[in-house]
Amino acid sequence: MNKRLEEKLKTLPRSPGVYFHKSKSGEIIYVGKAAILKNRVRQYFQNTRDKDVKTQALVAEIYDTDWRETENEIDALFLESEMVKRYMPRYNILLRDDKSQLFVRVTMKEFVPSVTTTRQPADDGAEYYGPFYNGFAIKKALRLLRRVFPFYTNDTLPKRADLNRHLGLTPGLEVGGSLHEYRKDLRQLTRYLKGERKALVREIESNMKVAAKEQRFEGAAKLRNDLRYLSELGRQIMFGREEFLDISKDQALVELRDLLGLKEVPRRIEGYDISHMSGTNNVASMVVATNGLADKKEYRKFKLRVPGNNDFAHMNEALQRRFSGRHLDWPTPNLLLIDGGKGQLDAALKILEEKNLSIPIIGLAKREEEIVIHKTRSNVVLGSHRSISQESDDFILLLLEKNSDIVKLLQRIRNESHRFAVSYHTVLKRQGQTKSSLEDVPGIGPATRKKLIKKFGSLKALKSASEIDIAHVVGSKKAKLILQHFS
Repeated sequence: MNKRLEEKLKTLPRSPGVYFHKSKSGEIIYVGKAAILKNRVRQYFQNTRDKDVKTQALVAEIYDTDWRETENEIDALFLESEMVKRYMPRYNILLRDDKSQLFVRVTMKEFVPSVTTTRQPADDGAEYYGPFYNGFAIKKALRLLRRVFPFYTNDTLPKRADLNRHLGLTPGLEVGGSLHEYRKDLRQLTRYLKGERKALVREIESNMKVAAKEQRFEGAAKLRNDLRYLSELGRQIMFGREEFLDISKDQALVELRDLLGLKEVPRRIEGYDISHMSGTNNVASMVVATNGLADKKEYRKFKLRVPGNNDFAHMNEALQRRFSGRHLDWPTPNLLLIDGGKGQLDAALKILEEKNLSIPIIGLAKREEEIVIHKTRSNVVLGSHRSISQESDDFILLLLEKNSDIVKLLQRIRNESHRFAVSYHTVLKRQGQTKSSLEDVPGIGPATRKKLIKKFGSLKALKSASEIDIAHVVGSKKAKLILQHFS
């Protein structure tokens, strides 16, 4: 440990927060959270011989450490998740390669919305928040937040008011509670998860004053209690996507702007990928990174019409539909990222030229993680770079260090576009398998099939369901028909 870092560690506070270990080059190599920053950070430099090999390697590379204080451990939990997504530190991956990530799943559109956790997000219409690496901590945080924003943990209403209802942990739909108010509470919970607590508190305060002025004292009292409990969780901003850092100070985005000669920092990056199986259930995904982080409410998916196994034609169709002029409410991107090499990039470029659009566009080839750029058509201004690995008459391939902030940012967007495309493809494949089998059941039409697919998700789950479970969805008569057919 160098002298400068040794002196800096003496100023560590005894409050919760998130710490950033950095290498000599200034790269963030590890992000962690702590209940007491002073104790946790100093542990890295004590008894290093007792630590495992991976941690010893991390400590040997630490040249500097920064930290951000938070009001409490919950704030630190959400901040850590946001920062790991933003910077993708290599030691976070190395030290946690045996742990799967946990996401918070909110089924806002279901008849009975619920909040659960899962390790495998799917393209099922639910909203996902995360990832989080400490399952115990996020589950504990949800239990605490449930006192302010009551929610169900499954999509089936209890037959009568249970203990959770009496404790105020569920909205009481089974006893006449308002579904509209429940969804409103869930939207506030998701805002908290995204780090918008500062704005949320202001809104609750305003609503409380209005309720008191209109002499709705019971509602005002509830809002007052919500504020009191939120203040116990902490008053400091949780550093969500909009509130954390000045975007001009984000290293990856600034470096990407300079590399490509962009006029401004790419605040909105759209990533595209194709997924199919032997030319069937062809789909395309469009994911969006706003200020460098996944902006899932902006994600879009396309069920492709071009048949067969032709990634170039499929990419061409996806971009054609994206810029068809029918989606004027979708903001114009600052940069397009295509998953693939020269062929996929060329297919996308043709659409931009047809539409007379001058949007910067690049590709990311999987094998060597090379950035693919067309010399004249990519709408970028590329200077002389030592990182050029290959150059032809038309294309340039840039090979940056795999640990560079730019590569990690592009990888994150590319991997997310791939996940989203594969997820949608899997849903269509599963629906097709289920639908084809159900079409043979007499008396079961398209509307009924849709209900069954939505409820059970797969043919296997439907076959293993009880007659009572199926009857809840389609009625007892059709449930008997379905079970008789499968038996």
